[in-house]
Amino acid sequence: MSTAKTAFSKVAAPKKIEAAASQRWDLFPYLVSVLALLTLLSLFHVWSRVQVVELNLRITEANKLLRDLQQEKNMLRLEVASLKNPARIEAIAKGELGMALPADQQVIVVK
Repeated sequence: MSTAKTAFSKVAAPKKIEAAASQRWDLFPYLVSVLALLTLLSLFHVWSRVQVVELNLRITEANKLLRDLQQEKNMLRLEVASLKNPARIEAIAKGELGMALPADQQVIVVK
């Protein structure tokens, strides 16, 4: 093997600098595209998480409303049952309305 001395200068050749700079500028549109894509992806991720939180809030509110309505339904069923009580109806008819049970002569059987 022969050993040859090569003289390296401390200043780069102008052609090499221009070539390197042009290669960097050739990659710039791709870099911008990748950054734009990552930005859009990040925005979509944040938007989707906000939607999930909002939907969870709406579900919680709907469940509370459902529980309240079921409780009200149960209370109304109890009220209907107490209002349909025959003893209560008879007491109101006799006390407030002045009604009485009919005598045997007042009952007419229709055939």
